[in-house]
Amino acid sequence: MPSLTDLVLGLVTVHLVRRLPRGGEVSRHWRAAFAWAAGTALAGAIYHGVFVGIPRVNTLSWAVVSIMVVVVVSFLLAASVVQVLGRSRVLVFWLLRSVGLVAYVVIAAAGHAGIAAIMGCESLTMAGILGLWIWAWLRHHPMGRPMLVAIGASIAAAMLRLVPGAAALARLDPDSAYHLGQIAGMVLLYHAIASAGGRSDASARLTPAL
Repeated sequence: MPSLTDLVLGLVTVHLVRRLPRGGEVSRHWRAAFAWAAGTALAGAIYHGVFVGIPRVNTLSWAVVSIMVVVVVSFLLAASVVQVLGRSRVLVFWLLRSVGLVAYVVIAAAGHAGIAAIMGCESLTMAGILGLWIWAWLRHHPMGRPMLVAIGASIAAAMLRLVPGAAALARLDPDSAYHLGQIAGMVLLYHAIASAGGRSDASARLTPAL
């Protein structure tokens, strides 16, 4: 079941990548985030279906998949920064981003890759993304509300995996519940981006607070 649900997540995300608006610096970041998310889900399907029961290969393949998750978060941060603040602020956020990225690579190389490790190392980045969109929403950015809904759905999906017994309420294992929840998160994220009509940071700037 985890392999099948990861496969569905990957295929849905591939479909969404192809439908994303094109053109502009922001689009490239969003498309990269979706493309990496699709690749990560498809790699996860192979991991759950083939590699999970093979010693050593199991650990190595999971480390690769989890590092791919970290790359997805990196592109989500980059896209959010450009969309909300403009290209001039990307360097500062990428320097901040590198702290969590390097920390997770070290942890994964030591054989401790996993969702808990990702949440620990990526908490600063995830908080940055959430904070950016809360700030944008308060200043009437057109993507603010739908982005917060999408982020909320992804957080809820993660809770299905992290909170003991949460997935059992839906009669699913934690991995499968997480994958299905992330499908909803990716669809909502796509609609949040599409609602801006593919506009770049130059045409989707914050409107003045009223």
